[in-house]
This record gives sequence, C-alpha cells and structure tokens, in this order.
Amino acid sequence: MAEHTINPNNWIKLYSDYLFNYTITRVSEREIAQDLVQETFLAGLKSMANFKGEASERTWLIAILKRKIIDHYRKINSNKGKAEVRMAYNSDAETEGDWLEERVADPFDKTAEDTIENTELGVAIHNCLGKLPEKQAKVFKMKTLLNYETEAICNELDITASNLWVIIHRARTAMASCMEENWF
Repeated sequence: MAEHTINPNNWIKLYSDYLFNYTITRVSEREIAQDLVQETFLAGLKSMANFKGEASERTWLIAILKRKIIDHYRKINSNKGKAEVRMAYNSDAETEGDWLEERVADPFDKTAEDTIENTELGVAIHNCLGKLPEKQAKVFKMKTLLNYETEAICNELDITASNLWVIIHRARTAMASCMEENWF
C-alpha cells in the first residue's frame, strides 16, 4: 500500500468545495460552514507533522473537520446550558451571587463509566441509523440531529411537509424500536 503525501498548497483547490459541502449539510449557516473549513485548514497546517500517510490527504482533513463540527456543537450546547441556568437564577430574587451558573455540568467532570456509556450509545444510534432506509435516515439526521427547519428539508429533498412528517414519524418509530432492542 502506497503512503500518501501531504501538500497544503493544493488544499483549497482540491478540497475546499468538498469540505464546504460536507459541512453545510451538518451546520445550518453558510458562514459557520466557511469558518469551520478555514479552521480545518489551519489545524491541518499546524498538525502537518502528525500526518502519517496512512490515509489520503482528504480523509485526514475530513477527520479534522469532523472534530471541528463536534466542537462547534459542544460550544453551542455549553453556552445554551449556561444561559438557561442564568435565567433560572435571575427569577429567584432571594439569593445572592452567581452560584447557579457554577452548577452547570462540567463536560470534563465525567467518569470513565459515563464515557463508555456515551460511546456505546453513539454506536447504537449509528447502527440503528444504518438500518433505516436511506431517505428516512437522511430526514431523521436533518430534522432530529441537525435541527433543520421543515421548509429547508422539504426544499432540499423536494418533498411536501406532510410527506416529511410521515417519513420522520416512520424513522423515529424505527429508531425507537431499534434502540430498545440494542441499547436498553
């Protein structure tokens, strides 16, 4: 098996469109997708020494991009949780200090058991998604995991809203059944 080489001078020409298209299906805003692709290229440049040549350049960049997308959603969810805690705190006029914000779960305060459980859950979800028909899996991901608006999904897949809801209902029912068999 031939070892792959890395040439960052060609990344934009060869991979920017592919990485952008990959990203835009996973995040809802064009600017965010562009930023994530730029961050991927920058991270690739910084970690060129770690490229072992075992995978193609594109595969390596996609792996970096996937981590960037995950980090993006972690950041959004982390900020959302803190805002909700602050709102709950502000409604209680009897207490002083910012103590409720400190009660937000620390993502680094996980036990090994939590990590294993989350990994197993992710594998189970991925396996169940793989068992769905292609269109159901795509609709489920877009609506449930990526929080696309109904109109955006309908436009992209060229389906009606009622068709979308039939597909999503079938996908959710199948996912629930599969998860019950494989996870619970």
